[in-house]
Amino acid sequence: MPSELLPALGLKTAQVMRSRDYLVVVDQAEQVRALSPNIPALANLDSGIGGTIVTAPGGADVDYVCRFFDPAVGVDEDPACGSIQCTLAPYWAGRLGKQTLRAQQLSARGGSMQCEIAGDRVKIVGKARLYLQGTIAL
Repeated sequence: MPSELLPALGLKTAQVMRSRDYLVVVDQAEQVRALSPNIPALANLDSGIGGTIVTAPGGADVDYVCRFFDPAVGVDEDPACGSIQCTLAPYWAGRLGKQTLRAQQLSARGGSMQCEIAGDRVKIVGKARLYLQGTIAL
């Protein structure tokens, strides 16, 4: 883990793991909500890893919360990222002993998803927003 990762997130301590992204686990959902990361510092991490997922246990309504930052590829913060659930759902399923989990992304726009562990896959259910429509000619 780069020594600059936690300071770039404004965190002093956290559990950090690697998948295709960094997985940063903190103790409380409010820590995730209150993050004010240094986006240029995150973009400059020379890690060879994708982005940075920050997660914590949820509360009464959700099993876990998360945020996702990948400014090195132009995504300062993904408001509702489905692909990170392929890392998060197995992690939280193991910690919570559940196969179906409710997730909430705490970006400014926010997003909620239900994730189900299905063998070596994760099924994700949620609402989506259309942001692009068009035709491609090959």
